[in-house]
Amino acid sequence: MTERRVVITDVGPRDGLQNQQKILSVEERIALVKAIAAAGVPQIEIGSFVSPKAVPAMAATEEVFAGLANAGFTTPTLALIPNMKGYELARAAGAKTVTMVLYASEGMAQENAAMSMAEAEAITLDILALAKQDNVDVIATIAVAFTCPFDGPTEPFIVTRLVNKFLQAGADQVVLADTIGAAHPQQVRDLCTTLVNSHGAERLGCHFHDTRAMGLANVYAALESGIRRFDSSIAGLGGCPFAPGASGNVATDDIAMMLQQMGFDTGIDLKKLMQASDLAQKFTGSAPGGRAKAWLQGSLAKQVS
Repeated sequence: MTERRVVITDVGPRDGLQNQQKILSVEERIALVKAIAAAGVPQIEIGSFVSPKAVPAMAATEEVFAGLANAGFTTPTLALIPNMKGYELARAAGAKTVTMVLYASEGMAQENAAMSMAEAEAITLDILALAKQDNVDVIATIAVAFTCPFDGPTEPFIVTRLVNKFLQAGADQVVLADTIGAAHPQQVRDLCTTLVNSHGAERLGCHFHDTRAMGLANVYAALESGIRRFDSSIAGLGGCPFAPGASGNVATDDIAMMLQQMGFDTGIDLKKLMQASDLAQKFTGSAPGGRAKAWLQGSLAKQVS
């Protein structure tokens, strides 16, 4: 990956939809994924294999996979899994990349997964070993990498230990998640710089929420530190149902615009991205849209005229 190439993973169809009041149909979820892909977004998280009782919006994710496969869909996709059963379901559905969640606090591990940090690490290591045999990539996302709503600020050494451990164990990527949007740019810059200096940037990524309007500022700080992989969500959808205070993810609308204006290559067509953002708003009735959306639409309209 070149220095000016930035890979965005749109997590809207999973992280964005899981906390919405309206539950989308399988057909609507497929249509949204296709619209995001049509804009050139290089990677999309399309669902999770979790208990439908816990997260009703993610029921029938295997049908989303099947519908996309039947349509000849080629954009790389991901699925979130909580445990070995989730991995087996994802593998059976044809997932080529799965995301496992690690925890930088005991409070979040218990509230989100009813397990300890150590138990989550052990499960992830087991899945990593199996996934290597199955030719399935594994992304390890570290929840509450900066602050936990239950245990308070996260000590950087906890995150550093997890990154070291799972990169050495063979994780294809490790993502730092600001689960409740409590990080600030200096904090992000310090931690990301330390990790990039130790491991390089190729297998590191960041996942920011925009709770305090710092999502783009934190993306910029991580960029300055060398990070070139980011999660974002179409139309700013998002919010973790198990993390009090977590609002929407940083909007793909905003991050794609900022990166393009800074001269980075994302491969994203902003006009088509606005169409995907419109669709997310239409389907959910609650997606806020990116902070720059009104400006973007006006600017793109002028280009057409």
